[in-house]
Amino acid sequence: MEIHYSSQNNTQSGKYGCLTQTIVMTLTLLVVGLILPGVHINDVLTAVIAAFVIALLNNFLRPILLVLSLPFTIVTMGLFILVINAVIIWLASKMVPSFQIDGFGTAFVAALLITALNYLLELPNRLQNRKPYHENHNNDDDDDRDFDEFIEYEEVLDKDDE
Repeated sequence: MEIHYSSQNNTQSGKYGCLTQTIVMTLTLLVVGLILPGVHINDVLTAVIAAFVIALLNNFLRPILLVLSLPFTIVTMGLFILVINAVIIWLASKMVPSFQIDGFGTAFVAALLITALNYLLELPNRLQNRKPYHENHNNDDDDDRDFDEFIEYEEVLDKDDE
């Protein structure tokens, strides 16, 4: 039996997992700051601090918001999670002084872009940590037995059935 520690989205984070996620979020915020005119980031240090604040809000506030908005999330088939992401980014802009977002609409578009860019930037890490598929045909465990084989058994009949 092997025990693997994994994050919430089943990607294994090595000893530099948190640092890697902060760097990816920092790069994402810098790109979004360049693309969207309503997102203002003064310097790289601001992006690092904003990425750290977003990570903290994602770890502590997001689960509470997800539970409270569960009916809306179910009705919208999960699209309300984008609104929650926008709220978290908007709150981070209120907490970090030199990271400003003009309005909630800009925060929503920024949340869409951050989600897409984070996925693209973390894709090599996910592919690297993916476990290869192996078929186990020669294992003696009952759970891994190939049921295409014929298993001999002895039939026991009651005396009444004879």
